[in-house]
Amino acid sequence: MMTDPIADMLTRIRNASLARHEKASMPSSKLKRNIAEILKSEGYITDVRETQAEAGSKELTVFLKYGRDRQGVIDGIRRVSRPGRRVYVRYDRIPMVLSGLGISILSTSFGVMSDKDARRKKVGGELLCEVW
Repeated sequence: MMTDPIADMLTRIRNASLARHEKASMPSSKLKRNIAEILKSEGYITDVRETQAEAGSKELTVFLKYGRDRQGVIDGIRRVSRPGRRVYVRYDRIPMVLSGLGISILSTSFGVMSDKDARRKKVGGELLCEVW
């Protein structure tokens, strides 16, 4: 039984990127799909697709993005808030990732959003992960 599906998603993306795979597949959920859509809108991945698996469950496929010499666009991806230690921040205390070169993804009362959107809307929440 998996206790942290978000950490599993981030690990699958990290491993696929390091192995230079074209895509990473994982079980789908609404939160995972929202995180993947933010990664797509910020330019870290090329596409996200949700397909029906053979057992009736849905599967999320994330298509990774590479630069020159198959260098991965995602240098690092880290889970911040875990089931054993939740991390909540106010909008004015959202940390900058690599002085603004990376992004943080938050779960707020207005939905899942990037750190830039949360600062603009002046809303805080649970700090899910950081990507750079």
